[in-house]
Amino acid sequence: MLTTTQSLQEAFEAVGKASRTIPLLEVTTINQVLLDVANEAEQETGFLLAENQKDLDRMDQNDPKFDRLKLTPQRIKAIADDIRNVAQLNYPVGKILSSKLLPNGLELTKITVPLGVIGIVYEARPNVTFDVFALCMKSGNACILKGGSDASYSNEAIISVIKRILTRYGIDENIVHLLPPDRSATDALLKAVGYVDVIIPRGSQSLIDFVRANSRVPVIETGAGIVHVYFDENGDLTKAVNIVHNSKTRRVSVCNALDCLLIHQNRLPDLVALVTPLGEDGVELFADDQAFDQLQGYYPYGLLHRALPEHFGTEFLSMKMAIRTVRTLEDALDHIATYSSKHSEAIVTEDMPTAEKFTKAVDAAAVYINAATSFTDGAQFGLGAEIGISTQKLHARGPMALEELTSYKWIVRGNGQIRAK
Repeated sequence: MLTTTQSLQEAFEAVGKASRTIPLLEVTTINQVLLDVANEAEQETGFLLAENQKDLDRMDQNDPKFDRLKLTPQRIKAIADDIRNVAQLNYPVGKILSSKLLPNGLELTKITVPLGVIGIVYEARPNVTFDVFALCMKSGNACILKGGSDASYSNEAIISVIKRILTRYGIDENIVHLLPPDRSATDALLKAVGYVDVIIPRGSQSLIDFVRANSRVPVIETGAGIVHVYFDENGDLTKAVNIVHNSKTRRVSVCNALDCLLIHQNRLPDLVALVTPLGEDGVELFADDQAFDQLQGYYPYGLLHRALPEHFGTEFLSMKMAIRTVRTLEDALDHIATYSSKHSEAIVTEDMPTAEKFTKAVDAAAVYINAATSFTDGAQFGLGAEIGISTQKLHARGPMALEELTSYKWIVRGNGQIRAK
């Protein structure tokens, strides 16, 4: 791979040139390329797992990133199925958003267009390499990928599979480009004004903060999830047990996993029952004094600790969770406003006025009533796949799929009209 500044600039130029060819492809060709990439990924499962193992061998299994880095035959099949889903989705480019005829005879049409060249900075998540390519190609965009060094073997293997299919169809392979895993490539990407249209970071809060602080290219923030579930005074205990357990343990290393349980003080007698399934799965709890006193002697020894200030506002990405007791809904809302990353927040309650107040007051991309936060996902939302979960408010918010990877332009049709002085 290329590493010098000049070579990186040449790569950026090549990607920019290639990006202009994608909207000229037939939609049927794009779909068939995606289907072939999905099939090739499954056929090359052994190769992808072998390269992935090289990355896994370099990482501590206790590292929260280990699970995200790990590929399995089941995960590769799921990735392939997601790519097939994207191939079946409607093509988002060229859609007419509005049209009108002006009194002077000009015909105006507002249509969707690709963003252009999308730069993705991400950590040890090789599935992102497949997801980003599929979504970018289906939305008419080229992509420049900057994966972490932890996943370098995996990412290079995935890119080789993708480019093999592109070459088979005679498509410019520069529509997807993997940068070297070193820091200088990140710096170059963040400064690639004129070559890259938008940067999307996927990873930890520290990665997102770094990209936001150092990028000269516009940034769409995604990823970090400091997620809460509030068990209201009027919540159903059976629902709460299942929601908390699923939100926390379904897959702890993802950004929609639960980090902090907020419990109304009048429901403290139910706390033991609420967290018993978590104890059976080995979840460590960091509880405030009221919750700790309620659980002491009933929760597995060694897994219950008194919470410190730093346990609130932490994205654990592991089998750990904080518990905070609140007196009122307002207390819960204040806590969320203070510590949330504006990703996913949930309430468990049978009182609908309380639920409605919660949804109106909570500032997050996804707000749940009586459902697990684990559904914040592009595929689960019926979008096929996602390039990330946007936690900001400009351009896109929540799972970013095909439509969120487009902009628009105005087509003006005339017959010789000129504007008066």
